Amino acid sequence: MKKLLVEGGKPLRGRVRIGGAKNSAVALLPAAILADSPVTIEGLPTISDIGILSDLLEEIGGTVSKDGTTVYIDPTHMTAMPLPNGKVKKLRASYYFMGAMLGRFKKAVIGLPGGCNLGPRPIDQHIKGFEALGAEVTNEQGAIYLRANELRGARIYLDVVSVGATINIMLAAVRAKGKTVIENAAKEPEIIDVATLLTSMGAKIKGAGTDVIRIEGAETLKGCLHTIIPDRIEAGTYTIMAAAQGEEVMIDNVIPQHLESLLAKLREMGITVEESDEQLYIRPGKKISSVDIKTLVYPGFPTDLQQPFTTLLTRAEGTGIVTDTIYQARFKHIDELRRMNANIKVEGGSAIVTGTSSLEGAKVTASDLRAGAALVIAGLMADGITEVTGIEHIERGYENLTQKLLDLGARVWHEEMSEEEIEQFQNS
Repeated sequence: MKKLLVEGGKPLRGRVRIGGAKNSAVALLPAAILADSPVTIEGLPTISDIGILSDLLEEIGGTVSKDGTTVYIDPTHMTAMPLPNGKVKKLRASYYFMGAMLGRFKKAVIGLPGGCNLGPRPIDQHIKGFEALGAEVTNEQGAIYLRANELRGARIYLDVVSVGATINIMLAAVRAKGKTVIENAAKEPEIIDVATLLTSMGAKIKGAGTDVIRIEGAETLKGCLHTIIPDRIEAGTYTIMAAAQGEEVMIDNVIPQHLESLLAKLREMGITVEESDEQLYIRPGKKISSVDIKTLVYPGFPTDLQQPFTTLLTRAEGTGIVTDTIYQARFKHIDELRRMNANIKVEGGSAIVTGTSSLEGAKVTASDLRAGAALVIAGLMADGITEVTGIEHIERGYENLTQKLLDLGARVWHEEMSEEEIEQFQNS
């Protein structure tokens, strides 16, 4: 096992290119199951989740090949092979196999998904949608069994705005008979991206990106070529990084409109942000002011950027309050930041950050993907060297992180963990 070491205090300058959207990619690959001929997806991020999903597609009989950031998927010989254990439990997004396999084969057996531990994230809205379409859903020995004689369009109201449920129901509904209407749907750009792929396959979808999505089912879908959108969370993370420790940083391959809530907060703090069609230019001032943020569903402030932004607030003058309304358990990075001399306390669903205390290098552990990003940013800001363990979480969502940081002038490197460190990490 490896750890990441970050020597703080080095100013970041230069240019960084953003990869394809992780939260799109993990749905686009399972969506290929629905086609009757090969699917090509361009611009995929080079992250571990893509490898796991590719292996799962091959487990059910697909052929997957890769050329750089392009993946070719031939779903022709796929079957409704049960996936109760193994790789399916390694990431939460494996639940998209439910909707895709149900849509194509009218049955599926999928193990309960894994991924980052962010507290309760039930899939009851997914199941509600599948049942409305005519599927019988049971939980047997730790796996979800889905069976349907046929799928019929239905009107489905989501009790909670859920990206996962919106996409999963969409995957099943595109090959159902008749019209499906999803009300109170999530509006994230990743949903539009998945809908664009499905439309290129021949699906009829209207309203993606609004709170009402209408789908006319099709008997068959064909393969297509699709280019993924840029990752707004990776872009947001580097934007925050540039605000925290940058001098002049250009961020390429980004859609600024996808980050409006973050960019508004950065400008409120006194940070210079310039936009062009696919670029952001970030130049922080010597002094930045604290702000309050509250995470909300899109287009509100993203929960995935809450943890990195909390680190930025330790540099700001004044006190900022961070409230996460999406994942109440998403404050596990706070104790680690405190090890680095951050002045933060948690009260209920909020973290209160008093800024301008100098961070100090320390040994810290990434408990999840975005917590890991927050700790790397803290390491870049801190005096001395920060050792980050649990970097496998970070590698799930940030492609070539170390090289991108080196290109910006950071001093970062990997080292093997000692047996004692591995034991401490596994017992933590």
